[in-house]
Amino acid sequence: MAEFRLPGTRCEPVTLYGNPVLRQPARPVTVFDRSVRKLVDDLFRTMREIETGVGLAANQIGRHEAVFVFDCGGDNVGCVVNPRIELLGEDLEPGGEGCLSLPGVTLLTERHSRARVTGADLDGTPLSIEASGLLARCFQHETHHLEGRLYIDLHPAEVRDAVDADLRSSEWYGTAAIDPRSPVYLRAQQQDRFS
Repeated sequence: MAEFRLPGTRCEPVTLYGNPVLRQPARPVTVFDRSVRKLVDDLFRTMREIETGVGLAANQIGRHEAVFVFDCGGDNVGCVVNPRIELLGEDLEPGGEGCLSLPGVTLLTERHSRARVTGADLDGTPLSIEASGLLARCFQHETHHLEGRLYIDLHPAEVRDAVDADLRSSEWYGTAAIDPRSPVYLRAQQQDRFS
């Protein structure tokens, strides 16, 4: 699998569907140093290059650390290191959900409407954030990434098979990672085939 990056860029390529790193559980962070801060900076810089991005996990830029960032608007911005998700209540909420590693695929996906993420901040200080709505969805989505799971796994086999067939026919399929500002990625993001 090749990687595609535009020259002279600081934005990290986004790991694409089919790359095995997306199915591997992340490794816990044990040392909180400059490398964690750089990873968080790289995640934010990459996520913000993509118009639809509200969260990004480390394995989505080919890294193995258990870290994700989020920006769901307002004060709902941050990062979580070594996240664990706790689903709160029984209420499920359907919502359109996509993934920056599966460009152009949005599926109506049910998630718990409330969730709590626990983990640590950049300095290793424990944190706990209770959320609802989009932020709760984001926490569930990104934590699942770090467990080696994708949102399409929440759907029946026939939906997963249709998405898999569609993505395998994409012009980018077989590329390990791609710059999210590239014409190929931008075209894929604009071709929402399932919503």
